[in-house]
Amino acid sequence: MPIRKNFQYEFSDHNERVNWLEKRPEGVKRVLIANRGEIALRAARTCRKLGLESVAVYSSADVNAPHVWAADRAVCIGPPPPKASYLKSDALLEVARATGCDAVYPGYGFLSEKADFAVACADAGVVFVGPSAEAIATMGDKVAARRAAAALGVPVVPGSETGFVRAEDAEPLALEIGFPLLLKASGGGGGRGMRVAAHAGEFRAQFEQATAEADAAFGQADVYLERFFPRVRHIEIQIFGDRHGAAVHLWERDCSVQRRHQKLVEEAPSPALRPETRRRMADAALSLVRALRYEGAGTVEFIYDVETAEFFFIEMNTRIQVEHPVTEMLTGTDLVAEQFRVAAGEPLSFGAFPEPDGRYAIEFRINAEDAARNFQPAPGTLTRWRPPTGAGVRLDSHVYETYRIPPFYDSMLGKLIVTAESRARAIETARGALARFEVAGAPTTIPFHAALIGTRAFAEATVHTRWVETEFQTMEAAA
Repeated sequence: MPIRKNFQYEFSDHNERVNWLEKRPEGVKRVLIANRGEIALRAARTCRKLGLESVAVYSSADVNAPHVWAADRAVCIGPPPPKASYLKSDALLEVARATGCDAVYPGYGFLSEKADFAVACADAGVVFVGPSAEAIATMGDKVAARRAAAALGVPVVPGSETGFVRAEDAEPLALEIGFPLLLKASGGGGGRGMRVAAHAGEFRAQFEQATAEADAAFGQADVYLERFFPRVRHIEIQIFGDRHGAAVHLWERDCSVQRRHQKLVEEAPSPALRPETRRRMADAALSLVRALRYEGAGTVEFIYDVETAEFFFIEMNTRIQVEHPVTEMLTGTDLVAEQFRVAAGEPLSFGAFPEPDGRYAIEFRINAEDAARNFQPAPGTLTRWRPPTGAGVRLDSHVYETYRIPPFYDSMLGKLIVTAESRARAIETARGALARFEVAGAPTTIPFHAALIGTRAFAEATVHTRWVETEFQTMEAAA
């Protein structure tokens, strides 16, 4: 066990107003946290708030990570590579059995959307804090998810009805669907295993890159095909269900500021949605939740064409999302605590939420990346880490001054979330918070965010999912 450093983690002043769920979930007493980083720290903190014991796991690269200190007990799970540590389901369950855990919290990433891990948890007699293995298998397979959505009348993007592992098998259908074409990993998310083929001449090269990345990230090489829309917004609906048949949505988040299909900024409510479209999109998401008899947290994702007001289902994430704090700030909920309650068989503690009433929240992902070099990851040691504080400012993070950023995992250092009574005021709050955020030792996305919110396109909400790559970076290079 590492020596505890002088480390303080807090989420925000907003926590004073959050309705924490103090009641310990019945039937759950000790939780194995099968993750790392910010979400593992959040889970350990939530367990303590709920009166649950927690057991953390860590790789040898994370020996000095705060989630290790925050948990009641910590066990080294293996060497740094994820396949040798955080993705070793048999080793995780062995730790759960050895430490007397009766639940496993997967967080996001790693094993959170692996149906076979949920089955293994059930076979081992421990509660998987997430939806059923059947729901994960249906919606985690992006092709099966498309079929389920289409069967319910939810509009889907034109694409393939199956996944492919060989370019020669997929090419005839690719020519039929037409270019540009988006290649997406069937069994994963987070932008990994995704490539755009602009024309038939580059299809095979992009296909091989997508399958190789999908196999490395998810252990499942097949990809499916979708017609690519170059100028759309990315909208997702936060949903929750319980085993008693209740299903609710907590409205939407707009995640249109992306690079390489990975999100950089998320905000709610979406500044681009018309009220009627917002309601129809939320209803479409709920139809999926009810049909699946879904339990726990999830997100139904759509692309949205502002000009035509059309939306299309693209996928469902059967887990908590990185950007869930945006929704928490607007609704006063603790979605991680709700995950534990629902997994233990308790009914949802909240019902339907009213439509957004003007309050606004924006989340900025603070990554250890050099935006000037095409967001190249930049591991290093933080020689200075002074996050901003103040009204309407929240930081979810697992790092500290002298923290060594490991090169083996996601580059996210934390999430800066701001809230205000209007979008304009939220942007002003963000401007001040980013200016006060002091970091040294590694490049971060803070300068990118500061420049982003100063653009006319962001202020007027005219960005789209490829705007950073096709317009913003060009402007920055010229400047």
